[in-house]
Amino acid sequence: MTWDLIIVGAGAAGLMAAPRAAELGCRTLLLEKNTKVGVKILMSGGTRCNITHATNQQGIADAFAAFDKKQAGFLRSSLAALPPEKVIELIEGEGVATKVEDTGKIFPVSNRAIDVRDALLRRAEKSGAELAIGAAVTDIDKDDNGFTVKTADQPFTATKLLITSGGQSYPGCGTTGDGYAWARQFGHKVVNPVPALTPITTDEQWVKDLQGITLPDAMLAIVRNDPQQEANGYSPKKYLTSRRSSVLFTHFGFSGPAALDISRTVTLSNYRSSLKLVCDFLPSTGFEDFRAQLTDDCRGAGRSNVSAIVQDLLPKRLAAAVLDGVGVPAAKKAAELSRQEIRRLARGIKAAIVPISGTQGFQKAEVTAGGVSLKEVDSRTMQSRMIDGLYFAGEVLDIDGPIGGFNFQAAFSTGWLAGQSVASSIDVTSAGNSGG
Repeated sequence: MTWDLIIVGAGAAGLMAAPRAAELGCRTLLLEKNTKVGVKILMSGGTRCNITHATNQQGIADAFAAFDKKQAGFLRSSLAALPPEKVIELIEGEGVATKVEDTGKIFPVSNRAIDVRDALLRRAEKSGAELAIGAAVTDIDKDDNGFTVKTADQPFTATKLLITSGGQSYPGCGTTGDGYAWARQFGHKVVNPVPALTPITTDEQWVKDLQGITLPDAMLAIVRNDPQQEANGYSPKKYLTSRRSSVLFTHFGFSGPAALDISRTVTLSNYRSSLKLVCDFLPSTGFEDFRAQLTDDCRGAGRSNVSAIVQDLLPKRLAAAVLDGVGVPAAKKAAELSRQEIRRLARGIKAAIVPISGTQGFQKAEVTAGGVSLKEVDSRTMQSRMIDGLYFAGEVLDIDGPIGGFNFQAAFSTGWLAGQSVASSIDVTSAGNSGG
């Protein structure tokens, strides 16, 4: 038989597109090369799954404001079709309660990503969409009647084709960039894929020695190496990018939301070897105010060592590393610090400089930057502007947002809109809800 729609890839976008198309009357087949669907969903958020991000009274404006201008404009129609609150409504409708954390991230109350995946799978099954797992696509052809999608076992034909095969992040999940080859085959431009939301690495041993320390509130900025700026303190105007959030020290460098969100700048840079991090471990106070307060604290410290002053501000191991880095002896009496030593210490806390060696790449990236060019996809329908009947949704597109559920939201919304658009483009009056 010929299906109305074949969807390649049962991740976040595919699992949202399939039931939307099927419930609107499309005979829909969802192909997944893995033996499990939604593998990346299962791994996400430390296996908790950050579903989406809470919005305030401005609604969807908050969601697309997280993306750059080009991507936000592209997402306008899909976010209007399926805003964050609708995603939550659909998942809670399948019996999965959700919660909003202080950061605005939305998780299942159970803290189990599998509950989210199973909710999406139940929707797909109830809609009448058919799912074929372990069905790796080997080739795709198009003729006047539609598309032939070949797998190792058999070919399938459909009037319409939706590619939701993801990017290249976490390739162990099966997201190995297959969709890019198919897009190129049909004449689409693919913006060079690079890892985003991936940990940042350094060769600095003192950073690695702090493995396991988490700072709930810190600021990381990326700068180009400039000895004069470094000597005087980098001006924020020189920051290539910056992010204030949680930071985790690791055996290879930095992870946590602040590091992940700025990693895209590292992977896209042509000057990676000259990039450095500016680390502000106490970002709630400006430098001069902090230096003045530190001066008062040291002058009034009596016979206390300077290490006691710094340990009141930072975790013990980080305090020791900062003192060592700025050349201030930990055992020195705080009241005896010179004005110059206090300024160096303030700089070590508020603007520590760390050379960057790179990132952990696609292996640990949560999302891919780059993908099918947005100029060649109609944002109102998700249909290719080059090939009639061909659609794209999810991470295969040149869309990447910050950490916090925004990338899943983009996948859900573009998948929903694609499924809806396919249904509206074909005659489904005589089509049943089953592809059998």
